[in-house]
Amino acid sequence: MIEQYRKQIEAALEYAGGSHAFDDIAEGVASGRFQMWNGPQSVMITEVLESPREKAVNVFLAGGNLAELEAMEPLVCAFGRTRGCALIYMTGRRGWERSFLTSRAGWEDKRLVVLEKRL
Repeated sequence: MIEQYRKQIEAALEYAGGSHAFDDIAEGVASGRFQMWNGPQSVMITEVLESPREKAVNVFLAGGNLAELEAMEPLVCAFGRTRGCALIYMTGRRGWERSFLTSRAGWEDKRLVVLEKRL
């Protein structure tokens, strides 16, 4: 089933800095490490991140129709709650801050910057 979303996943991976390839995502979904949320034209990939003091759902890939992705957000939040998560993160390119991920949906813009240096 993930194969039908290859185009959307690979487009989102263009912004992932080479951290994953499509096959990595497919394997992660198949093993249960990642969760796939999909609509007719859209897909969202999440993972549960666990630190010593909190758990969070991280939406780290999303692509397709923005309205479909927005409709998935309450389902992902509910999933996170059932897994004991206190937070949901969206990791992505700057354009997401102009999407449904605004204060009207309860998201906060923390203005965090991720700096990277290859070793």
